[in-house]
Amino acid sequence: MKCTASFLIERRKQKWYEDNDIERDKIFRELVVEELSINEELRNEIKANPEKLIELVFIVVNKEKKTVPFFLSEVQLDFKDILNQAKQDFKEGKLLDLSFLILKGRQLGFTTFITAYQLACTITTRNFEGYTIADNTDNVESIFTNKAKFMYNNLPEKLKPTEKYNTKRQLIFEKINSSWGIDSATKDMGRSRTINFLHASECAFWQYGIAITQAGLGEALTKDSIKIYESTANGYNDFQKMWASGTCINCFYEWWRTKEYALEFESESIKQQFINNINNKTEWIYTRLKWLKNVKHLTLNQLYWYYKKYEKYIEKDMIKQEYPCTPDDAFLSSGRCVFDTEQVMSRIEELKDKEPIKVGYFEYKYDDTKPTKEKISNIEWIDDPNGFIKIYEDVQKGYPYVVGGDTAGDGSDNFTGQIINNITGNQVAVLKHQFDEDIYSRQMYCLGKYFNNALLSVEVNYSTYPVKELERLGYDNQFIREAEDTYTKRKFNKYGFKTTTQTRPLIISLIIKWFKENIDKINDIDTLEEALRFIRNEKGRPEAEVGYHDDLIMGFAICIYSREQGSFEIEIEEEPKVVLPFALQDDDEEDDGEYIRW
Repeated sequence: MKCTASFLIERRKQKWYEDNDIERDKIFRELVVEELSINEELRNEIKANPEKLIELVFIVVNKEKKTVPFFLSEVQLDFKDILNQAKQDFKEGKLLDLSFLILKGRQLGFTTFITAYQLACTITTRNFEGYTIADNTDNVESIFTNKAKFMYNNLPEKLKPTEKYNTKRQLIFEKINSSWGIDSATKDMGRSRTINFLHASECAFWQYGIAITQAGLGEALTKDSIKIYESTANGYNDFQKMWASGTCINCFYEWWRTKEYALEFESESIKQQFINNINNKTEWIYTRLKWLKNVKHLTLNQLYWYYKKYEKYIEKDMIKQEYPCTPDDAFLSSGRCVFDTEQVMSRIEELKDKEPIKVGYFEYKYDDTKPTKEKISNIEWIDDPNGFIKIYEDVQKGYPYVVGGDTAGDGSDNFTGQIINNITGNQVAVLKHQFDEDIYSRQMYCLGKYFNNALLSVEVNYSTYPVKELERLGYDNQFIREAEDTYTKRKFNKYGFKTTTQTRPLIISLIIKWFKENIDKINDIDTLEEALRFIRNEKGRPEAEVGYHDDLIMGFAICIYSREQGSFEIEIEEEPKVVLPFALQDDDEEDDGEYIRW
């Protein structure tokens, strides 16, 4: 009977867990290679799945500095499955590019696994060229010597191809025309290569950034090349932009998916005190631990490990980058976000399974020849999954609503509308799109009418067209601000909200307070994600991180500010009085028994 790779891997694991002896494991590896030399089906299985060779014959030095068989961890197995599925989809034409982004915490073993995978490809595949780019020369040396060369040198001799070169930065196997090399990230590296497999290690820390380094590779990458960009986060840079763009297959791995990241308590009293602190203390770390316990269902030993790791950091916020719990957690710049990031991320987690009750837009009949208030008629809601309006709570009869609108400025931003129920404070709907101004004005008109003739408060800094158009269309409930004639200094009223050096700090303060006290009333994930990227720049000014937008945040801030001008009362229409026929009306006369009285 011919052995499969999976069968042999399980046998190796079984023998290792029984003996825990690397010398006995070496004998097993030699026998595996003998089987490979006579078993063509086994060789073909490994060519198709190079990771199986790793678990069959590779050894590695673990975190305790012990030499052990290289058995894949949970996260390595997970990524292996993603990689193999993508390769199959690419082969079938379902996927056009094999690019992966791995966002991770420290020491999850991805560099070791990817190096071993490339090495397995190099010794089993003709005309293969693998290439690793590290963030600095120290890591080049570490990956080449401690990982690649160590694993290669400890392979059974019969498995090693004939070497042409074994240099400080490259392994070349002449007979099968395959190679693997490593370099530090520079502007001009890799130009003379034809690369089948690129590993970009800790690419968030590359000196020149990913974009410039990619440009240096030029046409070196083949069309079917595998490209793996893996890194811990380093704020908002090229790596984060690639993650946000969705152009690669994104893979995020939380720190707790590594089994050894758990810690026993020194005593039962310390354990009980730790539990008590989680339940009762309000500092950031205990809020985080409470979230990990209640939402992510981590064990107390995992929580204690995380807490002890946190205690060791001088810059406490570094734990978010080094051991992230969510992608946003990893990318957030330390101490720069205007809002409470823990609170915002927790709300995002709560809303992940909550969809809007409606997505779509408004259709209407527009006739400019009609008089004011009749130009728009026959307003109808259209359900469309690709629509630009999301409704989270439908309109309630008699309730007052407020709409805050932020316009697209110079054209690079979005037109937005934020709608809240002015009684409950709930965010009930959101509009976001890159319109022409006339379309935006008409959709806002329809939105306001739909929500009980809501108070509309639209920003006028870049253009007064929307408020003038709303007035022309006859919308009779716009926000009114007090303005001053620059010549006469007389006060007069104008439609729309104007952001000034006086009003901007005020509305920002209001929205910060709102997020602290009413985060449970915010229902739109896009709004919350904008909040995570609303930071204080180097001068302390609150604004969107470079490359991002704050249209939804500013629209919401305008909405919160303007609500004082709206109604806070539910208008209940009185039921019309029914006048009964004379014969059925009650009177003071005695009942003569000739008709029924109800």
